[in-house]
Amino acid sequence: MTKNSGSEPVARQIRRELIDDELLDQLVKSTSDRGIELTGEGGFLPELIKAVLERGMKAELTQHLGYDKHEAAGRGSGNSRNGTSPKTVTTEVGPVTIDQPRDRAGTFHSRLVPPGQRRLGGLDDMIISLYAGGMTIREIQHHLAATMGSELSHETISNITDAVLEEVAAWQTRPLEEFYPVMFLDAIQVKIKNQNRVTSRAAHIAIGVDLDGVKHVLGIWVQASEGAKFWAGVCAELANRGVGDVLIVACDGLTGFPEAIAATWPNAVVQTCVVHLIRSSMRFVAYQDRKAVAAGLRPIYAAVNEEAALTALKNFQASAWGVKYPATVAAWERAWDRFIPFLAFGPATRKAIYTTNAIESLNYQLRKITKNRGHFPSDMAAVKLLW
Repeated sequence: MTKNSGSEPVARQIRRELIDDELLDQLVKSTSDRGIELTGEGGFLPELIKAVLERGMKAELTQHLGYDKHEAAGRGSGNSRNGTSPKTVTTEVGPVTIDQPRDRAGTFHSRLVPPGQRRLGGLDDMIISLYAGGMTIREIQHHLAATMGSELSHETISNITDAVLEEVAAWQTRPLEEFYPVMFLDAIQVKIKNQNRVTSRAAHIAIGVDLDGVKHVLGIWVQASEGAKFWAGVCAELANRGVGDVLIVACDGLTGFPEAIAATWPNAVVQTCVVHLIRSSMRFVAYQDRKAVAAGLRPIYAAVNEEAALTALKNFQASAWGVKYPATVAAWERAWDRFIPFLAFGPATRKAIYTTNAIESLNYQLRKITKNRGHFPSDMAAVKLLW
């Protein structure tokens, strides 16, 4: 937005010079007194936009022809004005029907209202923003009709949101940094309709933390299920996009995950998410006992080193809770090799990798906008919204 030497935009300054606030107050009061809405079909603002657009297009046509209307210079020029054609365009304040000027040679094309364009202003951006906020296409239709009087078809809105697919493809294949100190890998479940059946599919998400501590979503991939084999392909793709090395990869306790990561970055430390491990180990703990069991497990992951953690695990195993819930102890024993790298780090690093909160918080936001959808028509529709 162009601004003058002060803080006020130049466009606003010109508006104040030509149309002062008192005149605007009179216009608003007059429309209100006559029962006319400011926006929507039949509103005052659409009429104002119509007047401005038509005068702007007439000025464009004059520049295109090289002479003013009725000017003698136009005689014998080979081209002239040829009336107007009605056209309705959708704007952020409602539908506007304009009289679009024509020339006899058919060479005039307005830049204000380009040929074939049926939507003006930031309407497309508004629709994409509403879609990204979790609204379905049908909900967007109702919203535009109720607030702006704009009637857009399901197909039109779908085509507008599809306009981001090229950006999605470019984002999904963009070059990445060579080194990320920490990377988080996780997946959320989304519903996809396939051949008249709705099935759950895993949307795999990778987050990389750069050397400045800034988190970046590196990619989103939708697959039938979360598996180590697919994650191996994701890691290979990230390497092909430039990620040469990772210091710590935090993930859940999926079988085969460490091997999949090591195949791409052999020097990376694979750290299971401690919160995932706690949840997994308490899966069969009675609800009324969970608080006490969680307190009993805390000395294990709060230990100063591996030896102290092993002692804490044995103490828990011998306790009343360990005897009552042997499956909890077994869960820690199965994940021990993936848990102990955590104990080699200091408090600051432990805080960063203790949980995949960096990705869990993102997943929480994504779940908020997907919960309104019963299902997605395709994998790409899910990726489009998540992006």
